[in-house]
Amino acid sequence: MSTEISILKALADETRLKIIETLLEGKKCVSDIFPKVNRTQSTVSIHLGNLEEAGILSSKREGKKVFYEIKNTDVSELLNTLKSMKCSCNKECCKEVKK
Repeated sequence: MSTEISILKALADETRLKIIETLLEGKKCVSDIFPKVNRTQSTVSIHLGNLEEAGILSSKREGKKVFYEIKNTDVSELLNTLKSMKCSCNKECCKEVKK
């Protein structure tokens, strides 16, 4: 599978997108992330593994904690581009995105 497809598949999940948005603030450990994305710690750990496998995140152990940060800075630019895109369908789903 190509790198581009791996990245797009990894980004095609709402929880993983929320994790990335949280990590845009800087490196964090799982216990910092899971309350912000409203998921369990184990669920967030699985998603972090998926993002790391796709090459989007990197991790570093510091004592008993593992800290994650964005490795591929192009992903931040991609997210900003996606957020700036406009939809003209005027359905409820898109009204939420436009806010």
